Amino acid sequence: MTHQWDLLISGAKVFDGTGGAPVFQDVAVKGGRVVARGESLPPEIAAEVINAEGRWLLPGMLDIHTHLDLEVDLEPGLPEVVRHGTTTVLVGNCSLGTCFGRQEANGQEPIVDCFTRVENIPKSVLRKCADALTWDNTGDYLDHFGAIPLGPNVAAFVPHSMLRIEAMGLDNSISRAPTNAELEKMESLLEDAMDQGYIGMSTDGLPFHYLSNDPNTEKRIPTQFASFGELKRLLSVVRRHNRVWQTTPIIENRLKAFLYFTLTSGRLFGKTLKTSALSAMEMTAAPKLSRTLLKFAKLMNSRLFKGDMHFQALGTNFRVWSDGIVSPLFEEMSSTSQLIAKEYDDVEGRMALLNDPAWEAEFRREWMHGRTGGDFASWKTRMGIPDNLVIRDPALLIFDGAPVADWDGESFQTVMTRLNRYKAGDSASVRSEAEREAFDSFPEVGTDEAGFILHLLRRYDRHFRFYADVGNQGNRATLELLLEENTLPGFNDSGAHITNMAFFDANLMSLKLAKQQSEATVAEMVHRLTRKPAEVFGLNVGTIDIGAQADLVLINPDALDAWEPDQTRQLIHREVFDHAQMVNRSEGIVDQVWIAGTSAWEAGAATPALGATSLGQALRAG
Repeated sequence: MTHQWDLLISGAKVFDGTGGAPVFQDVAVKGGRVVARGESLPPEIAAEVINAEGRWLLPGMLDIHTHLDLEVDLEPGLPEVVRHGTTTVLVGNCSLGTCFGRQEANGQEPIVDCFTRVENIPKSVLRKCADALTWDNTGDYLDHFGAIPLGPNVAAFVPHSMLRIEAMGLDNSISRAPTNAELEKMESLLEDAMDQGYIGMSTDGLPFHYLSNDPNTEKRIPTQFASFGELKRLLSVVRRHNRVWQTTPIIENRLKAFLYFTLTSGRLFGKTLKTSALSAMEMTAAPKLSRTLLKFAKLMNSRLFKGDMHFQALGTNFRVWSDGIVSPLFEEMSSTSQLIAKEYDDVEGRMALLNDPAWEAEFRREWMHGRTGGDFASWKTRMGIPDNLVIRDPALLIFDGAPVADWDGESFQTVMTRLNRYKAGDSASVRSEAEREAFDSFPEVGTDEAGFILHLLRRYDRHFRFYADVGNQGNRATLELLLEENTLPGFNDSGAHITNMAFFDANLMSLKLAKQQSEATVAEMVHRLTRKPAEVFGLNVGTIDIGAQADLVLINPDALDAWEPDQTRQLIHREVFDHAQMVNRSEGIVDQVWIAGTSAWEAGAATPALGATSLGQALRAG
């Protein structure tokens, strides 16, 4: 018998991504596309029938903020993405990417130099990634996806730091302004990329994004050396093609940040520029900051300014781990940034700094800045507008991979209090011989919080782990921010900060939070995770319309209820990197994932097709 359809998914509750109420429907697939939808479609004409009763069926979800451009050429199937129901990823964010290839010249390694500290990825991993790059231009980059067994679809920004390096060379891109000829070259390269289907250009303004190779470890990545005039000129190309500017705020100068954000305005610059910015979350140190940004977005998007701006909202608590002091959190402090700048295995170099009296004085001053209670900086902290966002309150720093097993799950404050009781003569306060040995290694006098972490660093270097919830603490405001008019779910940073955080599952957590409110909220959340971002970025995915590419996800809604993401994040060794990585194991929620009609994930595991067969494609805007 010749079957009319390749696949029939029967009896699911279908959320089609429009935001409308779900319906119980059957969905048929043929040749990788949706070909029929309706009630009680005939199963006998389908080669395969999936009974999906009790399940949600929705379009494959988008992850709009990733750095998976590093991983995709080592493991094209991207299983850590697909297992969570994501079928389209956006790469080239934050001004960093691989679309110009390795760009190595004069002994410089731009991929390694730019990514190491900004995205907290060890150089050994980055060199493996760079060795896999075989192209040297934006056209060949998009074309090469057709020659590898790609899992999810990929869409790409032109990363501004790499664009500057391509036109100016690394050293010039961080030491002087571009010549007019170099600006014209950047414009030409960007114009070509827009014609090739790139979704826009990405820039970055965060002040703690530094290069990692000598002699540039005190210099920021190239995009941050660009003038307003340079960005205006380049973004006019993006604006003309109706593509997207992805960016981060210049948080060290908020007035300057708001000036740059006005580039979205069609009133001021002739045509509206779609802008996707970081980020909308309830910051632990500055809980009102996101509200300020969203009020500004509302103003820019008003009839007065005719902008089109959204902030990316993370769908879960922003929990960040640290290996000793190696973490994106501590790049914000000058003293700890110096430690992070040392090579990964340079224990001697870190110890020299840790035992330098001048460095220690700087560390102590920075650790307590805005926290002493008697100065202007402390007043600003109380008002929710601190000078620093880095978490330094010992009650909020939680051991997870402690040098003494008794400490795991405890805050620095709890352990430090017990330590000082022990040092004051309360020998019964210790809970084990291992803890007694650790406490005996501390100085005999009482230990303050700066002294406590200094001792940990001197004794254990990178070999202890702890975390802090930097934002969305307790997920009190997460759903509200996800649903705000001028946000989109995103800022997952998938593929970056590989030992520090993992938000591959943030889309699922967004659905969990929505389900706790109402079915109508789930419908709107599916819209924001599928069709809406696809429309914003000009991509032909995110729907279950007839004729659409059959990127589909089958969800077990009951499994969402019992799942707690903080309990399923774990550090594992990944062979592809020959290094540890934070991942998620949200088992039982995603029953099955299809990409272009082919099953890529089912029964809790990747199918043989994922990573062996070309499933997704390079998506081209426009």
